[in-house]
Amino acid sequence: MKTNYNRILTTLSLLNKEFPKQTLGVHIATALSEHDVFNISDKAFLEAINDYYVELTAIDVPHNNNDVEDIIRSGMSLSIDEEEEE
Repeated sequence: MKTNYNRILTTLSLLNKEFPKQTLGVHIATALSEHDVFNISDKAFLEAINDYYVELTAIDVPHNNNDVEDIIRSGMSLSIDEEEEE
């Protein structure tokens, strides 16, 4: 008989397999972002991690992990023309 704890581990393993570039911490933090992690039951944890998995697999679009870094670099190279501000 699988316990909720074992089901949580199974879902975390699936997340690791399907999204290996994301850390375990990111998955857990995102899945439990709306919960009190110190008082969450195993059942509520399982529901949250499963909901997160379903959402992630439904909207997953392949992307380059460097996208955010590229955006930051591009933003840092922007300059404000003082004449345009007036």
